Amino acid sequence: MISTGSIRTVVGIIGNIISFGLFLSPVPTYVKIVKKKDVEEFSPIPYLATLLNCMMWIVYGLPFVHPNSVLVLTINGVGFFMEALYLAIFFTFSPRNLRLKILGILAAELVFVGAVLGGVLGGAHTHDKRTEIVGILCVIFGTAMYASPLSVMRMVIQTKSVKYMPFYLSLVSFLNGVCWTAYSLLRFDLYILIPNGLGALLSAVQLILYFIYYRTTPKDEPKQNLELPVSSRPGSLMTQC
Repeated sequence: MISTGSIRTVVGIIGNIISFGLFLSPVPTYVKIVKKKDVEEFSPIPYLATLLNCMMWIVYGLPFVHPNSVLVLTINGVGFFMEALYLAIFFTFSPRNLRLKILGILAAELVFVGAVLGGVLGGAHTHDKRTEIVGILCVIFGTAMYASPLSVMRMVIQTKSVKYMPFYLSLVSFLNGVCWTAYSLLRFDLYILIPNGLGALLSAVQLILYFIYYRTTPKDEPKQNLELPVSSRPGSLMTQC
């Protein structure tokens, strides 16, 4: 008889693989940046937001905050490394004023995460309390990131065109949300469930919109790659969970 814990582990591993695929989605953009040695009009904000999201989920998955969350730690650790690499490349080819902006936001994020970690260690003396505090923050950031495509969805409805809503990104985001939602339900975890359940729902709506408006998209308008923040939500891109 296969235990619930074993099934949850398998689902979590699948979620790690899908989330890793989401973390890889900006690679074509960064290949373009390196070739041109210019960030052009790309924004660093999605990557800074994803980096913060990964850091918060890493804190959540620490043994002294929320025990038995190794799979949350692994994918968000990978996500943190990849987003840091993306930002290093972005920083290298950015003008001075943009570099200062990146450094300022990054410093604020590190101070915030440090304050959260110090606060839960110093002020919360049980796993349940630490999980609650960090979990609520993860829900806020994860939900905000999953809600980011709403403006694109509105544009699709207004223009009756899916030019700026790539199908495969929506599909993988849906699978990612479903996988981490299942993971959270196998051993109930409200803080992973909320952002990923919402992410699965929003991604499903995107897929429905895609099939509704695909035929009305002008054929002379090739669909573009859209830069969206991913978490490993369990955020991530999970991007993630």
